Amino acid sequence: MNREEADNCREDMEIDGNEPEMPAQRHVDIMPDGFNANYLKAYYGKVFPHPDIFKWMCYGHDGKHPGCDPTYFSRREFSFTLDNDIYLRFQSYTSAYELESSIKEKCPFKIDIGPVYSVNPAKRHAYAQTGDNVFTPVERELIFDVDITDYDDVRFCCSGADICLDCWPLMTVAIKVIDTALRDDFGFNHILWVYSGRRGVHCWVCDGKARRLSNEQRAAIADYFRVYKGNENSNKKVSLVGPVLHPFLARSYTDVLRDFFEGKVLLSQNILSTEEKYEKILEMIPDESVAAELRGKWQEKRKANGLKDDINVVRWEQLKSLLYSGKLKHIQGLRRCVEEIIFSFTYPRLDMEVSKHMNHLLKAPFCVHPKTGRVCVPIDPNDCEKFDPTTVPTLSQLLQELNMSGSRADIDDELDRTSLGRAVRYFRSSFLQPLLKSCKDELESAYNSRLQQSKNSLSW
Repeated sequence: MNREEADNCREDMEIDGNEPEMPAQRHVDIMPDGFNANYLKAYYGKVFPHPDIFKWMCYGHDGKHPGCDPTYFSRREFSFTLDNDIYLRFQSYTSAYELESSIKEKCPFKIDIGPVYSVNPAKRHAYAQTGDNVFTPVERELIFDVDITDYDDVRFCCSGADICLDCWPLMTVAIKVIDTALRDDFGFNHILWVYSGRRGVHCWVCDGKARRLSNEQRAAIADYFRVYKGNENSNKKVSLVGPVLHPFLARSYTDVLRDFFEGKVLLSQNILSTEEKYEKILEMIPDESVAAELRGKWQEKRKANGLKDDINVVRWEQLKSLLYSGKLKHIQGLRRCVEEIIFSFTYPRLDMEVSKHMNHLLKAPFCVHPKTGRVCVPIDPNDCEKFDPTTVPTLSQLLQELNMSGSRADIDDELDRTSLGRAVRYFRSSFLQPLLKSCKDELESAYNSRLQQSKNSLSW
């Protein structure tokens, strides 16, 4: 890498976040668990689905239709993160072969995907010399990034990058709420959810109308989801305006959030089990006399004969009963307080800036996370409750599976001999194939429209 390439990696656009051959031995215990840079060469050479990534990024502009744009793929930015945090920005390619060859040669620790620009990003400096501002993003998927570390104030089982099966369902809820709104409220169809490889999920909305959204339109959609507006110094974590909930919020509350909070969060996080925990909830009640009454009840020692129900459930029912009671209806905001508590603990917390701007990069599916060694696999939003991040294939696991099953050349066979095969097949059948069919129909419609316009002009 020359000096210019190194300097380019730190330009103004933002990022989300000679190896030996694969060992020939077949002993399961020779490969260290998690991430191992020495095995990336084998992974990119034998398992990574290069053709599928290329087809996806082409959106039908692969030269097979007379209406396609042959420059489309070459104007897409790829970014590689190499060992020692060396960033290679504004990488571009003209073919599937070039992309695959570059990935195999460089063996990046991470691959980020950026926007489609008005010109080839690798040649941006030549255009800059003309004095015209022609280098600008013109198309980019609408993306969302949800990181579980943003929930650290409401999860008590883990913190930071750590996850477990008690807190991971927060990501499941985020997928359900956002996916439903994107489809039902905005009419998007081609949506890909991907495990980040460590502590969150990424969403790619790939419909043509989504890819062509302006920054202002992206910001409007991001703001549609904005509910969590608090910070670590704020007692009130959400802002629910108006006398009744917005239909989207009401649907999310009744269909997902309420049951998840009362059936899962209360028990798994024990949010009312200790004074330190329940004080955080009492601080959200706007009337101090009501909070004091609940505090008094909860500080009383339990009866000698005890309670059969979980203490978290008992205290939550006491809170709801008091806030919903008719004698307190004169105190404004108390009934809404129950909803605000549930939203604070369960509603998706998005990185808004990622969604608002076309120039953000996002990690490509099927990368290997360098901290965990886990592959960034797609998640089925219709079956996301069953997704278990602790069982996602790791780099070392995949190479062990290849070693133990012998050597075969066909890439589909290679995938079928690993636990990643199922994820790639899902990517193809549930996301890529329907998307490419839609792209073909869109190209066909646009091409026929241009032909008709041309005929009409000639008829004059």
